[in-house]
Amino acid sequence: MTDLLVRILVLLGVFASAFLIAQVLAGALWRNRQKFAQINRRLEMIARGQEREEVTAQLRKNAPDGELLLSGILAGPAKAFQHMLFAAAVPFSGRQLLLGMAVLFLVVFVLAMLGAGMTGFGWSAGVVMLLLAITASIAIALPMAWLSTRATRRRKRVEEQFPVALDVFVRALRSGHPIAAAIELLTQEMEDPIGSEFGVVADEVAYGEDLTDALQDMADRWDNPDMRMFVVSLAVQKETGGNLAEILESLASVIRDRAVMYMKVRALSAEGRLTGIMLTVLPVFTLVGMFLVNPEFYLETASDPIFIVGFAALLLLFFGGVYWIRRLTDLKV
Repeated sequence: MTDLLVRILVLLGVFASAFLIAQVLAGALWRNRQKFAQINRRLEMIARGQEREEVTAQLRKNAPDGELLLSGILAGPAKAFQHMLFAAAVPFSGRQLLLGMAVLFLVVFVLAMLGAGMTGFGWSAGVVMLLLAITASIAIALPMAWLSTRATRRRKRVEEQFPVALDVFVRALRSGHPIAAAIELLTQEMEDPIGSEFGVVADEVAYGEDLTDALQDMADRWDNPDMRMFVVSLAVQKETGGNLAEILESLASVIRDRAVMYMKVRALSAEGRLTGIMLTVLPVFTLVGMFLVNPEFYLETASDPIFIVGFAALLLLFFGGVYWIRRLTDLKV
C-alpha cells in the first residue's frame, strides 16, 4: 500500500512539474507574440524592427513588373500567372517557382522511368507518354491548382474588404482628415490583405510618388475594377473638385450592390461551376491516385501500340473540355 501511494505521489509530482513548465513556456510564447502582434502583416514587420523600405519591397514581391512578361500568344498566360503569384502572397518569386517545378518534374520523371525500367515494363513510347502525363500532373498541375486556390481566396478577401475600407476612408474625410491621413488610418485599422496594400501606398507616397499613381499601381497589382473606380474618383475630384466623401460613399454603395448581384449569379450557377471544377480536377486526381496505388494497371496498357493514339486523343479531349467549361462558367457581372 505504501509503495502504491509513493508511486501515485511521484506521478502527481511529475504531472504537476510538466504542467507548470508547459504553462511557463506557453505564457512566454504568448507574451512574445503579443509584443509583435498587429492587425496586419505590414505593421507586424514594422513592429519587429524592419525598415520601411524592406517592408515595402517584401509586400510588393511578385508584383507584375515585366519579369515574366512574354510576347505573342504567351503574353496573356504570363501576365495572368504573375497576377496569380502576387495574389497568392507566396514567399518565392516567379522564377523560383518555375525553376522548382522544373526540377520537381525532372526528378519525378527520372524516378518514374527508372521504376518502369526496373519492373520490366520497358521504355516504350506509350510508357514515356504516360509517365510524362503523370509527372506533369504531380509537378505542375497540383502546385498550380494550390496556387490558384490561394490566390482566389485572397482576391475574394480583398473584394469583401474594399467597401469597408471606403467606409472608413469616408468617415475619416468627414471628420476633417486629409486624404493622406485617411489612407494612414486604413493601414492601422484594416486587416490583411487590404491593410498592408494601403500601407504600401502610404509608404510610396511618403517616398515621393504621386498618390494617384500609387493607388493606380495597387489597382494594377490586384487587377481589381473597384480599385480602379476608386482611383478615377480621386483623380476626377482632384481636377474638378467636389465632395469626395459623397462620391466615395456612392461608390461603396454601388460596389456592394454589384457584389449582391454577383453572389446571386454565383448561387444560380453554383451547380454548373461545381460540375466544372469536378470535371477538371477529378480526372487528374484519379489518374495520379490510381497510378500511385497500382502502377501496373496503367503500365501494362501503355505497352499496347494503340495506347499512343488513344491517350493523345484523351488528352486533347480533356484540355478542350476544360477550356469550354472555363468559358461557360466564367461569368462577368
